[in-house]
Formats: sequence, structure tokens, C-alpha cells
Amino acid sequence: MDGGYAEYAVLKADFVTPLPGGLDPVAAAPLMCAGLTAFNSLRQAGITATSRVAVIGAGGVGALAVRYAVAMGARVAVIGRSDRGEAAARELGAERFIATRDTDPAEALRAWDGGANLILNAAPSTSAAAATLTGLAPDGMLVLCGYGPEPLTLPTQPMALNRLHAMINPSGSPHDLRDTLAFSVAHGILPEVTPVGLRDANVVLDAMAGGHAGKRSVITFG
Repeated sequence: MDGGYAEYAVLKADFVTPLPGGLDPVAAAPLMCAGLTAFNSLRQAGITATSRVAVIGAGGVGALAVRYAVAMGARVAVIGRSDRGEAAARELGAERFIATRDTDPAEALRAWDGGANLILNAAPSTSAAAATLTGLAPDGMLVLCGYGPEPLTLPTQPMALNRLHAMINPSGSPHDLRDTLAFSVAHGILPEVTPVGLRDANVVLDAMAGGHAGKRSVITFG
């Protein structure tokens, strides 16, 4: 339906989610996509307060996944290409940072008290996710929120011997979104955003295409 970039739109009531009281709609806007994807993926994967969670990529989805996992009581590691993102990952609450440029991520995860119970891939690369699979502890789950065009190829023998699981979870339902917003409010989890006017939308989209968009941009109407 038209209206995604409009100040007003007509929608079916069943698919409209009310915002919890006191939640800034501008700051909350990315929770409708990145937040929902991260929160629901962790929940669908069976995260617990004793889980060791590895997040591949700490961008928009990944950064929220780290914060949600920490708020749920889990221990968190972040996997990135280089150590440039280590300081930011630790500020989000991660206890470990693994740079794939210097270290085999699966091997590093196995050294983390026997492996991760849950690996959440927030990077746009299927191969990056597959490379970490053997870093799972027995009964562990690999969840793909991000993926590329290449097929997912997994080693069947290690999966069989350790009862490993793989799941793709791109988003969630309106019910899941209500739970995401409620949890975000309860734990003070909001993304960093940059308000922009509608006239600047194309500039932001070009920056996204170039991979240097920075914070989440939210269109506001003044």
C-alpha cells in the first residue's frame, strides 16, 4: 500500500501496533524492523539467562541483538571482521570480541567455555554465518537474520554429532512487535537515530547503498 514515506496513511487496524506510553516515536521507529528482527530471533531460538550468545555483525540489527541478549541475562560475544568494532561492542555489553581477520571464529567460540549456545548472524553474508557453525556447543542454534545470495552450506557430520540446528528468522508478527516494544521500554533499549526531512531521503538511501549511512535515519515531518 502506498504511504510508507507519507506523513499520514490509511491502514488496517489489525496491522497497526500502538506505541507504549512514553516511547518516543522517532527513536522507536527502527524497533519496528531491526528491533523486531533481533528480539524475535533471540526468542525463537530459545535464549535463556544462561546462554552464551554470539552475534555476527554489530550494525543496526546486531547492536540491538547484543543489547537484548544482555538484558535477557545472556553472556555475549560479538564477531566482526576487524578489531575496529571492539570498543563499541564492549560498550553494548559484549564480554568478548572476535575479529575474523585475525582468528578463526568457530575455533574462538569453542574456546569460550565450550562454544556458543546461540549464534545470531546479523551480517549480510551467508558464508560468514556458515563459518561459525562448528563454534556452537551441543544442541546449539545458528540463526540467520542476515544472509546473502549464496546458498547455505553446512557440515552435516558435526551437526549430527552435536545435534546442531539452523534457522532463518527475518522478522516477526504484530504480536511479536508488541512484545519487542514492551521489552525495549522496560529495559531502556533504543537505537541511535538521526532525524531527517523527507527532502533528504534520497541522500540517506544513497549513503545506505554505499555502506556508510551511520546511525539509523528516521524521516520526520515538521
